[in-house]
Amino acid sequence: MKRFLMGATAFALCAVHTTAVFAQGAPDSSQSSEQRYKERASRAAPPTITTRYGADDLRSGQLRMPKGKGPFPVAVVIHGGCWSADYDTLMGTQAVAEALTNRGIATWNIEYRRLGDSGAGWPGTFEDVSAGVDYLVVLAKSYPLDLSNVTLVGHSAGAHLAAWAASRSKLEKKWQPKVSPVSLVMIDGPATLAPFVGIDAQACGKPVIVPLMGGTPAEKAEAYDAASPAAHLPLGMKQLLVLGNFTPFMEPYADAARGSGDTVETLQTDPNDHFDMMMPGLPNGDKVIEFVATRAFSKKSE
Repeated sequence: MKRFLMGATAFALCAVHTTAVFAQGAPDSSQSSEQRYKERASRAAPPTITTRYGADDLRSGQLRMPKGKGPFPVAVVIHGGCWSADYDTLMGTQAVAEALTNRGIATWNIEYRRLGDSGAGWPGTFEDVSAGVDYLVVLAKSYPLDLSNVTLVGHSAGAHLAAWAASRSKLEKKWQPKVSPVSLVMIDGPATLAPFVGIDAQACGKPVIVPLMGGTPAEKAEAYDAASPAAHLPLGMKQLLVLGNFTPFMEPYADAARGSGDTVETLQTDPNDHFDMMMPGLPNGDKVIEFVATRAFSKKSE
């Protein structure tokens, strides 16, 4: 079985294919780290509500509200999965959303169209993420959400989409945000696309970036620039980077973001794993929840 380690083969753009094994410290050594991640997520308690922010269930989300009167800080949670419909869904990030909610943070865990879904790619996938984040304005009419205290949290390919959503204020008018986050949390994922064309096929088991963008970087230069948050630094907010299997690719981005003037904090987890950081109850998963809960927000909830 294939294992993605340091160097070029460490690039795990997605919730890596189940044939990729990252097994260490496992409660069940017969399962891959990805399988344990999905099993842990399947045990999360139901959300407060599941509702659409768009035309169908592919444009929907799970809202989880903490106990108390609020208003509560909000984490928008964006799952990974190679930007592809056949790898992961919002069900995979349920455990992280639940754990953050248990820390007094409202969570909005969103689904979006991915490769294989009608209308996915550029710009459809990005339109969905943009609309999903901005739907907080609607949710806040019925739930005590503090929209002045929002963070964007993404894992793997979802980390790229979270960073892209954080960069919208730097893009053309159609992308301008209705909700301005105070921070970005990138959990083991990329901040740019073009450099990884070719590597993605090894990490995801098939090419995904060129299909996502509708062409090569040379053919779609303007789109690649708009879709790559690393091209739009500074983002003007605190950035929290969780480093794991992507460490060799995230460290240069962290340096660039700091150099642009953004505040950047990093949390190093196991560099040979891409999923245990997404499993509350394991040491790395608990560290990530603590990192987000204590460092992502500008003020405490009431």
